[in-house]
Amino acid sequence: MHGGGLELALVLLLAAVVAVPVFKRFGFGAVLGYLVAGVVLGPHVLGFVQDSERILVAAETGVVMMLFVIGLELSPARLMRMRKGVFFGGSVQVLLSAGVLGGLLLALDFHWKSALVIGTALALSSTAAGLQLLSEHKALNSDYGRFGFAILLFQDLVAIPLLAAIPLLGGVRNQTLNWLDVVAALGVLALVMLLGRPLLRRLFVVVARTRMPEVFTASALLVVLGTAWLMAEVGLSASLGAFIAGVLLADSEFRHEIESQIEPFKGLLLGLFFIAVGMGIDLHQIAAQPERVALGVAVLLLVKFPLLVVLGRLARLPWRSALLLGSVLWLGGEFAFVVFNEAERAQLLERSDHDLLVAVVGLSMAITPLLLMLLHRLLRAGPAAAAAGHAPDPALDAAGAQRPQVLIAGMGRFGQIVARLLTAQHIPFVALEPDPDTVEDLRRFGNQLYYGDPSRPEMLRAAGGEHIRVFVMAMGDPDSNLRAVRLVRHLYPAARVLSRARNRQHAWKLMDLSSEPFREVLGSSLEVGERVLTALGIPGHVARAHVQRFREHDDNLLRTQHLLYDDEAAVIQSSRAARDELMQLFQADADKGREQTPD
Repeated sequence: MHGGGLELALVLLLAAVVAVPVFKRFGFGAVLGYLVAGVVLGPHVLGFVQDSERILVAAETGVVMMLFVIGLELSPARLMRMRKGVFFGGSVQVLLSAGVLGGLLLALDFHWKSALVIGTALALSSTAAGLQLLSEHKALNSDYGRFGFAILLFQDLVAIPLLAAIPLLGGVRNQTLNWLDVVAALGVLALVMLLGRPLLRRLFVVVARTRMPEVFTASALLVVLGTAWLMAEVGLSASLGAFIAGVLLADSEFRHEIESQIEPFKGLLLGLFFIAVGMGIDLHQIAAQPERVALGVAVLLLVKFPLLVVLGRLARLPWRSALLLGSVLWLGGEFAFVVFNEAERAQLLERSDHDLLVAVVGLSMAITPLLLMLLHRLLRAGPAAAAAGHAPDPALDAAGAQRPQVLIAGMGRFGQIVARLLTAQHIPFVALEPDPDTVEDLRRFGNQLYYGDPSRPEMLRAAGGEHIRVFVMAMGDPDSNLRAVRLVRHLYPAARVLSRARNRQHAWKLMDLSSEPFREVLGSSLEVGERVLTALGIPGHVARAHVQRFREHDDNLLRTQHLLYDDEAAVIQSSRAARDELMQLFQADADKGREQTPD
């Protein structure tokens, strides 16, 4: 393109806006849409962009951010709960798949270093495509969905040392490598891992107190890119640095807020990365050897699909779930594009082989949704889904059962009481609090909560809102409370919403949003009223009955006035009528009590 950077940015954004919705509409996924957009814009078709390498270098920031977000998800506690699925299932899948595929490459006269790198890269599946397919089929919490997620977690871990090993295997750094370089790299790595957690947490505490979202966003980007740059400067992988930074923040109270800030940049830059990869594909060379591309896809399917099915059966999945596991994870992954580019840069891979392998992985991503749709139809036409097979692995069930189904928004006096009750019942929950000082104070007492604004959609998504069954909206500010309830009702209409209400007017507005209001001082005020009655000599059971009668009457009045609360005169009139009615009810109760009292 002969124009400036603005024209290039417009063309890339337009390509993404057009291509991705079209491909997703036909079930092919966003990754393939980005790749095709890159092919069309690249030098081999329309020629809008001639220097794709320059764009690719800049767009690799998306890969760095993706690894940072993956690190945020991998807290030590979560890994322990899923350790069998992650480390047993994932390691067996990667080792067997990489071994078979690498052996086939050796038989085709590839060097052992190239065969090792390419075989391992092809053994990895697409995390983005796999999780998206599971989500579309509502299978994330199924037996094969949980086991597949565990395998994907291990694959993400494997990608880190694989990327770090490519320069060493290619000899890129061996020519200048000395003991000082090794000591410097290991020293920086140890320094980041030892001091990173307290320093990063302190940084975000200070930034959060500014209450300026743009400063928090800048700080999150600074941590990701700064750690990646530091690692790259000492000869390690920039992706490794980003991953370590994510792991260091995985147990932080700022985890969900950081993820919500990084996610939009990660998605956009990762899309740009796939576009740049597509630009580098030489269609003319691939068109000359279509049979090799088709053969590569067939080999990938015939190697990984049976291995995944057998692995699913070893994990005690039913046949149906094992087949679905294979159909979701047999495809190549986005990490393969990164590995192929690094391998070519390290002179482990020829350009022609690079283009061929990228085409194989891209085509596998394209046909996976079709294969999954076909398999679902065949299974529906066959016997009942769970008619045969072993019971699911209890470890996977336990990992899935630990997913919180309650979200408490606001951890002031109101939210803390709800949280204490759930904790006493060993019910997991997610707690969000927009005040950094409150978060810091409660964390000192051992409470598990996260900093973040529940009225932001990206915050709710980062906190796992799609898995929440009950939202407790306990924020003290009525306006913030209403914004958050309105957002939850829009994003998760099937969830139950229980809301703290400041007063009757606030309660009516919450009822407009189909939320159940709980007035914050009603219960304690009625309890004090009951104590007043008993202090005046009224028997305890009579006082309790009066309080219960008052509460039922007031709840009915609240519902009645909800229908006309925008008419102040009507509200006042109904309140007066309700007061007179209540006095008559109490008088009738008193008369009835006197009649029943013996002389």
